[in-house]
Amino acid sequence: MIEVQMLTKSFGPVEAVRGVSFEVSRGEVVGFLGPNGAGKTTTMRMLVGYIPPSSGTARLAGYDVARDSLEVRRRVGYLPENAPLYNDMMVDDFLATIAGIRQIDRARRRSRIDATIQECGLEKVLKKDIGELSRGYRQRVGLAAALLHEPDVMILDEPTSGLDPNQITEIRALIRQIGREKTILLSTHILPEVSATCGRVLIINDGQIVASGTPDELTARVGGGDAVVVAVRAPRDEVRRRIGARPGVRDVRILGEENGVTRASIASAGDAHGAEGALAEDVFRCAVEAGWVVSELRTERASLEEVFRSLTVGEREAVS
Repeated sequence: MIEVQMLTKSFGPVEAVRGVSFEVSRGEVVGFLGPNGAGKTTTMRMLVGYIPPSSGTARLAGYDVARDSLEVRRRVGYLPENAPLYNDMMVDDFLATIAGIRQIDRARRRSRIDATIQECGLEKVLKKDIGELSRGYRQRVGLAAALLHEPDVMILDEPTSGLDPNQITEIRALIRQIGREKTILLSTHILPEVSATCGRVLIINDGQIVASGTPDELTARVGGGDAVVVAVRAPRDEVRRRIGARPGVRDVRILGEENGVTRASIASAGDAHGAEGALAEDVFRCAVEAGWVVSELRTERASLEEVFRSLTVGEREAVS
């Protein structure tokens, strides 16, 4: 449903997107991750025809975004980070206006509006001005406007930005529901949201795709996928120095220090520790040799946050 090949975008001397290529199949929900300024929003704007690419090609639902822009727009629903809503209009009137702009057939316009209202849970606010709504409901209205014409593809840019935890849960559930029938590409800074809603992840950094795979596949790339969390009664600098000097330890990240107890996350350098559990044994051996009291020692799967950091921050900031 989405085919991107060597897509680039330059703004004067600045190359914001540099040879991006990826595909999204029908029915996939794909997370699009990257730090600020990595090229996420620029890529999404090119996909929906909002800005033209400098070079390369992109096709949505089989149509070229440059040559067949109108056909692409008929088949895509786009929710930018700040949804363009008319604050002085009531929700029902706004959706009716969007239905007219989208040229939805008059005979089925009302039924389509009602179905979208139900799908997005807007029944309670139909007669309210959009400007009076909470941010969560405003996002629902934006999603409804993007869904109204029954697009094949949904492009969602930071759909839960600025929402409180309850609103995030509601919008996340709505995206999962939409994803049962639509192809969705969404960007977000909330990494747990990716694990909860996306079957696959694309990570972009400095205008280039640096990783693609399921969350499990990507976490398996970081230190073999496992890390050891330890809490010992010792100064943080000593913990970092002693454990960091062990053969095969790639990263010692201090999680906190309180009442003389330091918590740290230790990542293995590839297969240096061999069998599963060997890293934890080595960390315990280090603690015994140093005479530290151990109050916590456990192995945990690398998080998507660690994958993101390793691919977008670089080794210079890998140890905190």
